[in-house]
Formats: sequence, structure tokens, C-alpha cells
Amino acid sequence: MATDALSPPTTRPTAKPSFVLGMLCFVYVLNFLDRQLLSILAKPIQDSLQISDSQLGLIGGLYFAMFYCFIAIPVGWFADRTSRVGVLSLACAIWSGATVACGMAANYGQLVAARMAVGFGEAGGVPPSYAIITDTYPPGKRAAALGIFNLGPAIGAAAGVAFGAAIAERFGWRVPFIAVGTIGIVTALAVWLTVREPRHGATDAGGPVKTRDKALFWPAVRMFASNRILMLAALGSGATQFVTYGLGNFAVLFLMREKGMVLGEVAVWYALVLLVGMGGGMIASGRVIDRMVRKSRAGYAVAPALSLMVAMPFYLAFVWAPGWPLALALLAVVMVFNYFYLSASVALVQEEVKPNQRVLSGALLLLIMNFIGLGLGPTWVGFASDWFQAQGDVHGLQSALYTLTPFYVVAIALFLWLARLLRREGRQPEASA
Repeated sequence: MATDALSPPTTRPTAKPSFVLGMLCFVYVLNFLDRQLLSILAKPIQDSLQISDSQLGLIGGLYFAMFYCFIAIPVGWFADRTSRVGVLSLACAIWSGATVACGMAANYGQLVAARMAVGFGEAGGVPPSYAIITDTYPPGKRAAALGIFNLGPAIGAAAGVAFGAAIAERFGWRVPFIAVGTIGIVTALAVWLTVREPRHGATDAGGPVKTRDKALFWPAVRMFASNRILMLAALGSGATQFVTYGLGNFAVLFLMREKGMVLGEVAVWYALVLLVGMGGGMIASGRVIDRMVRKSRAGYAVAPALSLMVAMPFYLAFVWAPGWPLALALLAVVMVFNYFYLSASVALVQEEVKPNQRVLSGALLLLIMNFIGLGLGPTWVGFASDWFQAQGDVHGLQSALYTLTPFYVVAIALFLWLARLLRREGRQPEASA
């Protein structure tokens, strides 16, 4: 019954790959926009509901990640065995409805419950999309396609800042949640009606796998956990996300509290930095990685390691900068180089596993890297900020952001270790599946 309920209609025509990628990217935009509204509107939410930095860190980090990370595993297994498009559209409807509920929260407890529901829905968003793209684009083009797909966070964050801050400044912080959630519900229906389910392994050298060849749950989990390449990619990505989510969930609050920005300036200038910096990094990373892996699979690890080496000194300068114009200029460089890891790790994991294990493997990748990064990064920064302030540090949030720097070093070391393993293996990406 579950399979029948989620199977896409057979009468729909086959969509062009560019249309499928565009639809999935738009869903990812909404996915990230919904997620980022909390950090974008942190200050008015804090003022309205009287919550501390540590409470804000918990609700944007650990509480959200508890559902987002762990629910993704059974959702990924289920999607591998049924319809990935059906799971994606249902998940979009759930998280969008929960986003509307966030805008109606009257206290901290209600906001926590609504954010957990958003995490529950968003758990079914990204892993099915990874697998749909992999079965739509062949090896050698996947990293570029995934790079375009991963523009979702950049566009979503930029749109969230521009739309959320501008609307909140005029109508209050609740209206953006309700508006974005409503758009998401309509989009969920559009995905269900327009995107056709691709065959498993359709673009692999060996051709599509048989539909009855279903991946078993625990063998797939054991395969992932015992594969050093997959685990290093996940752990390196997790260490990177500890920085990116720790910074991202507090960047607007930091710029307003420490650098003197107001919501109107945030809506224009910070949104522009996110769009140009993060978006440019996503596009560049996909093209650079595709070119590097044609020579060696080690490119999947060398590219993020080198990019993080470049990003780290600019990050330190951003936190130090005395005013917001200089801070934003430095942050733009950080954004360009902070996100090379994402397209690299996703493409590597999708090519390393069997076609009928791709959604579950993508979910396991997200579980590890998001529990470390999304779950612990913002939580760490929030508690560190409150601790520094309790010690009399009037710039407690600034000091807390400095403590993220060692995680750059950890991430670089893990990706260099991964590069060594990939060089030793020497297998070409086209043969890995």
C-alpha cells in the first residue's frame, strides 16, 4: 500500500534533465530557506519570546538535528524501495506545514516543537534528490549537476535574508514563516505532478538495475560504516559543517550585535554576500571537482582540503573585523571556499555505492555530517557565547566564533587522509558503481 501510494503516475512524460534539476534545486531552496529563517530572524525572535543564545543554539542545532539526521535513515531506506519523487514531495509538504506552525508559535516550547517537525520533514528532502540527480546525469557530469543543485542553500539563504528581513522589518517575524510555508505546500504538489521517477542506475555504465533488486537496510548500513572512504568523506564534511552551521546560525545576530548592522542593511548586503559568495563557490566547486577527478579520484578530497586552507585565514579576519563593511567583504571570500566539500562528498558517496543504495547512503552521509555540524555546531556556539558573557566578556559571541577555528584544521586533516586513500585505490569514478 505504501509503495502504491508513493508511486508516481505512469502517464507523465519524461522530463528533461535540466527541468528535473531545476525543480529539485527549487525544492532545496525552500528546504534551506525554511531552515535558515530562524537564524535570519534571530534577534526579533529573541526579543519577542525572550530566549537566550544557548536556547537559540539548541533550537537551531541539536533539537532540529535530532529529527533531521536520524529520521533521514529510515526515510532513505524507504525511498530506495519505493518512489523517491513521492517521498520528496510528501516531505516538502510536511516541512512547509511545520514552517507555517513556526510562525504561529506563542512561546519557546511551541517553537521547539514546530522546528522539530520541520526537521522531520526536511529529512526526506535531500537524500532522494541526490539519488534522482545521480540517476539523471552520468559520471563526469554529476559533480557539476550536484554543484548546481547545491546552489539551493546559497539561494535559499540569500532569499531568506532578503525576503525574511525585509518582510519582518515591516510586518513582524511571523509573516515570513507563514508565507514561505505556504509556497512550499504548493511546490510539493508541483513536484508530484511534474517530476518522473528515474530508473535506478539509469546513467551508470552497467545500465539500470532490476526493480526487484531492493537494498537491504542493515547490510547497506554496515557497508557504509565499514568503508573508510565513505566514513572519511562523512567525517570531513561533518567537521566542515561544524564551522559552516556554527557560523551560519549566528552570522546575522553577530553582524547586528557586534558589527552594528540593522535588518534593512542585512536584507540587502548580507543577502548579496550569501548569493555571490556561497553561490559562486557552489558553481565553481562542481566544475573544479569534475575536472580534477578526470585525472584522479583524489580530487574529491584534495579540492575541499585546499579550499578550507584558503578559507581559514579569511574567517579569522572576518570575526576580527572592526566594522560590518569589511566583515562582509571578508565573509564573501569565506563563503566561496567553505562549501567545496559538499559537491565533492556527495558525488563521491553516490559513485562509491550501488545504485539501489544511493538514497540510503546519501541519508547516512547526511546523518553523520549534519549531526556533527548542524546538531553540535550551533549548539556549541550558543553555549560558548553565554559562557563567555557570564565571564564578563562583552563580546561573548565574537569569542565563541573564534573557537570554531580548530575545526577547520580537523576537516583539512580528514580530507587529506581521504585523498591519500583515494590515490592508493586509483580507481576511476566511471567504474566505481
